[in-house]
Amino acid sequence: MSIDPSAIIHESAKIHKSAVISAYAVIGANVEIGAGTVIDSHAVIAGPSKIGKNNHIYSFASIGGDPQDITYQDGQESNLVIGDDNMIREFCTINRGTEKENSLTRIGSNNMLMSYVHIAHDCQLGDHIIMSNNASLAGHVRISDWAILGGFVLVKQFCGIGRHSYAGMGSQINKDIPDYMVAAGIHPKIRSINSVGMKRRGFSASSISSIKRAFKVVYRDSQGRLLDHALSDLEASESDSHEVMQFVECIRNSRVGIMRGPVDE
Repeated sequence: MSIDPSAIIHESAKIHKSAVISAYAVIGANVEIGAGTVIDSHAVIAGPSKIGKNNHIYSFASIGGDPQDITYQDGQESNLVIGDDNMIREFCTINRGTEKENSLTRIGSNNMLMSYVHIAHDCQLGDHIIMSNNASLAGHVRISDWAILGGFVLVKQFCGIGRHSYAGMGSQINKDIPDYMVAAGIHPKIRSINSVGMKRRGFSASSISSIKRAFKVVYRDSQGRLLDHALSDLEASESDSHEVMQFVECIRNSRVGIMRGPVDE
């Protein structure tokens, strides 16, 4: 264990012997830090928080702070869980959960959170996510694996960002982005499928073609049909496509409705 003598460590904190705590870092009560995790100087980790292995939390990050929610009161159950191999850059803020939704904010593994990212209470993030500088999530947001948020993206509470999706810089997101889609614009709309991202991650040409057909059914060729009818058509015609079934499931599970598409312009 490497702990700088100027660091402040609460007696209840549990720090793995291979973790590194740098100068002037503050580790609060009920914090667990796993093997190989590095906490840079002046970072603040509050609890209850559990941080996994091989994470790197950079200077001046504030992790595990109280929820910014007017209903939260001291003594309520409130937790943060962070997985493994995450990069959390300078001045990031991540708040614990509230009793409104399982009392938990959860960050998965292999994520890159760039400087000044904010993740509010009760958010749920998967794996391999990139949030660019100053991207911010309101409470109860869900982001699925391999999603990318550009700089200054703002996501309204309860919205969902689907698997392998991309949100362009400065987007103000107030509806769900389904799996595999690209959203762009200050008042964003779904513009296309994320074919570039899918190719980079090894999706087959047939999988990409299936998602392209699904995009057209939902966003271009619906011709006034109810969304449920369009999804039923996809379930019948593309049942052998795992990706399309994920796309359909993502839309059916939306809590706030899905973002509009280009034909609505």
